[in-house]
Amino acid sequence: MKKLSLQWRITLMTALLICSTCMAMNWLIGCSGRHYMDSIGANLSTAIDPSEGAVEYFDPSREGLDPNLTIVIYGAQNSFTATNWYITAAVTLLGGILAYFVSGRALRPLRTFVAQVEKVQPNNLADMKITEEVLPEFRQFSDSFNQMLERLDEGFTAQRQFTGNAAHELRTPLALMQAQVELFSAEHPDVLPETADFLRLLREQTERMTQMTRTLLEMCGLQAVPCTDHIELGPMIDEIFADLAPLAEKNNITLEREGDGTMTGSDTLIYRLLFNLTENAIKYNRPGGSVRLSVTPESEKLLIRVSDTGPGIPERFQRSVFQPFFRVDKSRSREYGGAGLGLSLVWEIVSLHSGEIYAEESSENGTTMTVKFAAESDCCTDAAVNNIRQEE
Repeated sequence: MKKLSLQWRITLMTALLICSTCMAMNWLIGCSGRHYMDSIGANLSTAIDPSEGAVEYFDPSREGLDPNLTIVIYGAQNSFTATNWYITAAVTLLGGILAYFVSGRALRPLRTFVAQVEKVQPNNLADMKITEEVLPEFRQFSDSFNQMLERLDEGFTAQRQFTGNAAHELRTPLALMQAQVELFSAEHPDVLPETADFLRLLREQTERMTQMTRTLLEMCGLQAVPCTDHIELGPMIDEIFADLAPLAEKNNITLEREGDGTMTGSDTLIYRLLFNLTENAIKYNRPGGSVRLSVTPESEKLLIRVSDTGPGIPERFQRSVFQPFFRVDKSRSREYGGAGLGLSLVWEIVSLHSGEIYAEESSENGTTMTVKFAAESDCCTDAAVNNIRQEE
């Protein structure tokens, strides 16, 4: 019963109620009908002439009745009872069908509400409020839903502001620290090996923290980025391959491109998205491997796949890799200076463009990251467009 939808539950309960009511009426009417038929049978009889087959009605109070007379009331009672049961079954079936369609129409506002809830994303909370008139039964529900969206929107806004402020405040001290370390290293080239190792570690960690604050600032400013550019993906991918060619040559990785396509969005953010995915595929690949970036336009969507020949991502981590500061292999992330924000930024960009990203395939032979966008449409969410208009 728990697995049935609300519409089927209403249908079954209505059919059961109709069936119970019909059975009760059937029993009451049957008892009443048999009682009155018995009363009629005590006063009326019929006689059948075997030669002519005609029925003759007469008053049984007369004397000298023919011994061939037969009472037929009993047969009528059986026919009456069977007919009642047939009517009960037909009414129950018809009532169940009507209840299914009527309940479906009555639950239509609930289905609309569920569809709207499924569209809620962290970047479109303000546009998901229920503003149209609803049924009285759903009014309190819609008010509570709108209040919840307001609280969530305020919470996410406060979180973004805090992250942006913190990253902004950290950027200047980190820049000063980095400059002081570089200056000290330049002025003291003949330091002890232990000191040199310490300075190298300090430079690496300072650079890592600087990169982290830069990424955090980018993530906080995504909502204000215009998403109305017409993007040719082929030339953009070629530019990304040219920028990452030194890293690919260093790791002996072959870069391959397949297909082409266009979309509407932020040219800057889509570049960063593809750059991060390709850079990750190069860094965490096997020496001598390859990275393939393919674009597949379809009827109503655009698929971008980034495939590598690395060791793969365990299935239990395939969703977690898009969380901030998450690393599958912490030792390798430290080796390449990763902060654990690259794929998180990718997820934010994809979400801003109303897209979807997931690990389509991952095994010991490699991983394929798939990004799904709407083809040649306004991919950006209404929230981002509204923010742009407000700033203008």
